[in-house]
Amino acid sequence: MHQVLYFTLTAYFDIGGLKYLYFMMVMCFYVLIVGSNVLLIAVICVNRSLHEPMFLFLCSLFVNELFGSLGLFPFLLVQILSDVHRVSAPLCFLQIFCVYSYAAVEVLNLAVMSYDRYVAICFPLQYNSTMTDRKVALLIALTWALPVLATVVLVSLSAPLRLCGNVIDKVFCGNFSIVKLSCSNTSVNNVYGLVLTVVSIVAPLVLILYTYGKILEVCFSATRQTRQKAVSTCTPHLASILNFSFGCCFQILQSRFDLSRVPPLLAIVLSLYFLTCQPLFNPALYGLKMAAIRDAMCKKLFLFWFLKTTCTSCKLDPVGLTTNVAVWISPSR
Repeated sequence: MHQVLYFTLTAYFDIGGLKYLYFMMVMCFYVLIVGSNVLLIAVICVNRSLHEPMFLFLCSLFVNELFGSLGLFPFLLVQILSDVHRVSAPLCFLQIFCVYSYAAVEVLNLAVMSYDRYVAICFPLQYNSTMTDRKVALLIALTWALPVLATVVLVSLSAPLRLCGNVIDKVFCGNFSIVKLSCSNTSVNNVYGLVLTVVSIVAPLVLILYTYGKILEVCFSATRQTRQKAVSTCTPHLASILNFSFGCCFQILQSRFDLSRVPPLLAIVLSLYFLTCQPLFNPALYGLKMAAIRDAMCKKLFLFWFLKTTCTSCKLDPVGLTTNVAVWISPSR
């Protein structure tokens, strides 16, 4: 077999009439992910007080959550309702591009955020001169451009391979699963895959460990107020890193090693963990934990409720009322 037109995903199993229940559950989960991330992106974009490097990096992170969930959930919803779990080769490679780009952008974005916290806590007087608007824009651009280019090379190496099969034992397409089906020499693919894993996952994690090591040194010798501020800003970030690292570690182990002893249902849940839990975990964590975002959301929701009830009951001018209320709830008051 030289040219494969479609791949068969064998990790799915027959669940009978429960597929409609699972479809609704996954659909609700996806709607929740989209709604929470879009809400926080809108809050950061609308509030000028949140136009700071930390929140701009967060906005980039939330956009990536939407990108990653888009690469999985529509596909997953279709497969849940399908009796035959097949996917065309072009769509399979498109999903590989989305999933791998998402993972690389995620960890690089977290590394940039850790660098931002490192500068803010270890060099507070030089923070404004170091984290300029131009530098922030450059870091965000590199966070997206480098992973996308690396993933394009990855897919371009895998797509031309001559394959001896079309069966993938997963619930979504994976690059190494396709490489293992190849009849030809895959040394270049294996080497590039390992290099890409080290550069895009391991290297950013090393940078994160280094920056947080320096932050801990400063916290131990700082005042109690400084320690509390550092903990309040770094705790959500550390939790996000640990959560994503857990999902990535299992995904790498599953793709590179034989984990047939793991129960099938558990293997499916863990393989989907970093693509399903992280996009909801981040907005929930940052939205609830960070006071600036939480306060901005509360003010906007209060403004919306106040305008809706007041304009409906009293038939007031919504434009003038919006201006007055906005001034009333502004941070300067």
